[in-house]
Amino acid sequence: MLTLDRIYHAAYVLKDAIRPTDMIKCSADVVPGTSVYLKTENLQVTGSFKVRGAYYKISQLTEEEREKGVIACSAGNHAQGVARAATKNGIKSLICIPDAAPISKIEATKRLGAEVCLVKGTYDDAYAKAVELQKQSGATFIHPFDDELVIAGQGTIGLEIIDKKPNVDAVVVPVGGGGLLAGVAFAIKSLNPNIKVYGVQASGAPSMVQSVKDGQIETLDSVHTFQDGIAVKTPGNLTYEIASKYVDGFVTVTDDECAAAILTLLERQKLVTEGAGACAFAAVLFNKIPEIKGKRVCCLLSGGNIDVTILSRVINRGLQMSGRLADLTIELLDKPGQLQGVSEIISNMGGNVVSVSHDRAELNSDINACFLRISMETRNQAHVDEIKAELVKNGYRLV
Repeated sequence: MLTLDRIYHAAYVLKDAIRPTDMIKCSADVVPGTSVYLKTENLQVTGSFKVRGAYYKISQLTEEEREKGVIACSAGNHAQGVARAATKNGIKSLICIPDAAPISKIEATKRLGAEVCLVKGTYDDAYAKAVELQKQSGATFIHPFDDELVIAGQGTIGLEIIDKKPNVDAVVVPVGGGGLLAGVAFAIKSLNPNIKVYGVQASGAPSMVQSVKDGQIETLDSVHTFQDGIAVKTPGNLTYEIASKYVDGFVTVTDDECAAAILTLLERQKLVTEGAGACAFAAVLFNKIPEIKGKRVCCLLSGGNIDVTILSRVINRGLQMSGRLADLTIELLDKPGQLQGVSEIISNMGGNVVSVSHDRAELNSDINACFLRISMETRNQAHVDEIKAELVKNGYRLV
C-alpha cells in the first residue's frame, strides 16, 4: 500500500542518484495574471522523471532478484531510466523496444548499459515480448507506471514542489498511464489537501480522462498523438484508483496546442521539452483550467527527450499556431506585375515572405488565372488578418 513514509524513503534513497530539479518562475507576460512555476524534470538525469521510479524500484530488489536482472519495455524515457538505474546498481538489464522507435532513444538506452531487444511492431508487441522473456529468465519486470514502488519514486517530485513552493495553489501534471500523477497527487494531498492537482492528457489519447469520467478502467481502440510519452491506451489499476481519489480534475490538450507550448518554452524560457513534457504547460497557456487563473500554479515539465528529427516540424506548427508563420493562396490573373503587387503589400504591412510558388489554374478556373502560394513570417494572428484584409481591399482573391 502506498504511504507518505514510502515516498519519503524513496526520496532518501534517490538523494545521491537523481537531481532535485529547479522550480523556475515563468516570465510574467507568458500567462498574464497567473504566477506560473515550471518544475524542470526535463533537466533530470536521462532527461525525464522516469529515472526516479525506476531507480527506487530497482534499489529495493532482493539479492536473488538482482542476480537474475531486470527487464522492461519502453519506446523511450522508461527504457533510459531503467538502464541507468540498473547499471548504477550493478544489475543486468534488458529492454524491449519497438523497432520503429527513434534511433536516438535506442542508442541512448544502449549507452546507459542496457541490452536492447528490438521488437517488430508497436509498444504492445514489445510488451508481449518482454513478458515472454521475463518468464524464461525469471528477471524482475519493471512496470513503467502500475507499481507501488515506481509510483512512490515519482511521488518524490511532489515533496520537492512543496519544499520549494509551500504556498503553491495548484499543480498541473501530465498523464499517460498515471504513475507520475498518482505519485505527485498522493504526496501533495497527504501534505496539504488544499492544493489542487490537475491531470493533463493528449486529446488523441485520453485513456485516464475517459476512465475516471465513466467510473471504470477503459481501453482506447487507438491513440493518435506525437506526445508519445503519454500515448497510453489503458491506465494502470493502481494509478486509476489513486487518481480517482486524489486528483481534482482532468483536461486534454491538442497536438497543436502542445507544439505552441514547446515553442514558447524554447523561445521564452530557453527550455527544451518533448511533447508529453510540455502538455501541462500547454493546458495553462491555453486556459484549459479556468479555476487556476490568478493563482500560484506549478506546471510539471516531465521530460525533454524530444526526437530532433521532428523538432523543426513541431516548431513550425507552433509558429503557425501563434500566427508567426502563415500560408496564403491567392488567385491571380496570369499577367506581369501581379507578384510584385502582392509582395509590396505584404512588405508594406511588415510581413516577410519566405517562400513562393506559382501554379497555373485548375480546370474550373478562368483560362488566364493562376494560383500564388506564399509563406510569410508575421508577428501574430492579428497581423496575419491585417495583411489578408489589405490584400482583399486591393482586389486580390484569397483562396
